Amino acid sequence: MSDKRISLGKQGEAIALQYLSSKGYHIVATNYRTRCGEIDIIAAYREALIFIEVKTRKSRFLDSPLAAVTEKKQRSISIVAQEYLSRNKKFNSDARFDVIAIHIGNFGKKSIEHIENAFDLCYGH
Repeated sequence: MSDKRISLGKQGEAIALQYLSSKGYHIVATNYRTRCGEIDIIAAYREALIFIEVKTRKSRFLDSPLAAVTEKKQRSISIVAQEYLSRNKKFNSDARFDVIAIHIGNFGKKSIEHIENAFDLCYGH
């Protein structure tokens, strides 16, 4: 992955963290990694744990950030989320999977789209 893409991703995650905090979400973890993958943000909101994938794009003319959360990516996030719940003994916690799509336009103009319950727990290969 190029340094530009890594920088853009980190910028998007910082924007998402600020957005979530302003909405009353409590940030539990960022860039949570296991051998099976990574979850960008884990947050608590009301009584639920929220596993959040952040996708950031510079141009609206390229593929949608949401299109980048493929079935394969959903499976990876699901596996990591299950590991997190198991390791932290949160078996009976309400949980959901959200996607935050961020577009950074000309002159730094930003738009944020937050899709709650963007996908369900995904099993299989």
